[in-house]
Amino acid sequence: MYDRRSFIGAGAMGALVLALSPRMAFAKAETDKRFIFIIQRGAADGMGIVAPVGDPAFAGARGDLAADFASAPRLDGMFALHPSMVALHGLYGQKQALFAHAVASPYRDRSHFDGQNVLESGGLNAYQVKDGWLNRLLGVLPPTQAKAIAVSATVPLALRGKIDVSSYAPSNLPQASDDLMQRVAMLYQGDSQLHGLWSEAMSTRQLTSDLAAGGGANAVATGALAARLLAPANGARIAMIETGGWDTHTQQRQRLGAQLKGLDGMIGALQAGLGPLWSDTMVLVATEFGRTVAVNGTGGTDHGTGSSAMLLGGAVRGGRVLADWPGLQAAALFEGRDLRPTLQLDAFIAGAVAGHFGVEPARAMAALFPLSKGTKAVSGLV
Repeated sequence: MYDRRSFIGAGAMGALVLALSPRMAFAKAETDKRFIFIIQRGAADGMGIVAPVGDPAFAGARGDLAADFASAPRLDGMFALHPSMVALHGLYGQKQALFAHAVASPYRDRSHFDGQNVLESGGLNAYQVKDGWLNRLLGVLPPTQAKAIAVSATVPLALRGKIDVSSYAPSNLPQASDDLMQRVAMLYQGDSQLHGLWSEAMSTRQLTSDLAAGGGANAVATGALAARLLAPANGARIAMIETGGWDTHTQQRQRLGAQLKGLDGMIGALQAGLGPLWSDTMVLVATEFGRTVAVNGTGGTDHGTGSSAMLLGGAVRGGRVLADWPGLQAAALFEGRDLRPTLQLDAFIAGAVAGHFGVEPARAMAALFPLSKGTKAVSGLV
């Protein structure tokens, strides 16, 4: 349904990043829900993912990039989904996928580093806030449920802050032998701090060892790995997955199709790996900003502004596209070149979190995006 006015030992341990602090619990009760944030680093082209095929200016503005949508599955009368996203189209039909369009963070200057900083920190400007909105989400949850992991070699900014988090990523180095692991465990046995850290790392290794041994570098394996980390009753409730390669300055049609096929496979692996837990899971997919409406001279697009975001999972009130569509005619473009944003990404995220975890929307907005004063969280996403 198109809702025009609704609104967004080497190789064994990975990396463990820890900090201690008190927690504020705004959620009403203990929760068994899972939340996953997949960041698209590089500025994903929202119109290349969810195309406004019903806009009269779309085909002319996008040139060869519009060709993939000639036979693409329609989401509604205005929008079509890229044909590489077979699993997501199935989720949409099951009302487990929601797409938000013409969405953007407060950032407007088109630098990847600064844009990602704003997206992850939840600030209004780059480097204004030192911790991440996803870490602040942990402070909203009951302490026993505030456990997060980054499927990454290091903890991304969105997960950094006062609350303890960890990270895990398969290594390309050879797996350490069981004998070496036992010797290190004995070495740490008498150390109260290191023994606890080592035990947690070994629990993670046990969950992921077969995936790590197989390489685990592709998107499907990453999705399966994340599911393994989230599925146990004592496992993480929050996860963040980093994806790159979305900076399609050249040959976008071929490159974006491959990227989306990988993302589609990752989501499918998450769903399969979580099994019945998928019904209480929400996946957010978002990028730092969008790309230009017009195609450049090398078959790609340049840094833009408005893009699209996704909510996926059994906990999502899906089967719809949320957009106050601004149009693609020249006079409607932001600064004469970009899709004009009409939906605030922070309000979309806060609304999703509030609905998913049963948090009062105003409190979710204040906790996750404290500088966005006066902004109301989007309702009706769950």
